Amino acid sequence: MTTDPTPPVEDDPAPPLALTVVIAHLDVSDREDLLRSLAGHLLDEGAVTVDFPEALRDRERTYPTGLPTPIPTAIPHADPQHVVIPGLALATLARPVPFGEMGTRDGSVDVRLVAMPLLTDAGEHLAALQRLMGLLSDEAAVQDLLDARDDADLRARAAVRLAAVLPGPGRADDHSPRAAGEADGPRSTDGADGTGGAGA
Repeated sequence: MTTDPTPPVEDDPAPPLALTVVIAHLDVSDREDLLRSLAGHLLDEGAVTVDFPEALRDRERTYPTGLPTPIPTAIPHADPQHVVIPGLALATLARPVPFGEMGTRDGSVDVRLVAMPLLTDAGEHLAALQRLMGLLSDEAAVQDLLDARDDADLRARAAVRLAAVLPGPGRADDHSPRAAGEADGPRSTDGADGTGGAGA
């Protein structure tokens, strides 16, 4: 009589990325002010390296991350080597802030919500960005976040939205139709996180 060992479970869902910094109705003057503010909060949390703020600004200038989603959003980020603790910074804006449009030289979008992924693994970075872009393409989901009254309300709403689409480190697969659609057109790689000149 033979007994088959129980196979290891390899695809238990990992928890979603922790919401490291959440700010509702952030009041900033422009894109640089916004990036500086979020980077400062992340430094205070010990989530990023001291060179993260400069790396973040430099990457945004070179590869803008404004998305012409139904409600314009942006996903600014730095390469994984500048991240200490994986997570996500999220901010709704008191007024729209112009960002360069991803994949264009001169395009611009007036962003109302910013989601900044913090990944420490280059292989997971692209997958997380694709899932995040899928969520930001959902007008109802973004409007729900914009309707948050304060930081605590935004954190609670975001946790629910993100749990469905943004598993934590260790999950390379994704079964959401929207995320799968985003992944249909892989970009050429030119950076440490596997994203290309389109700005991600």
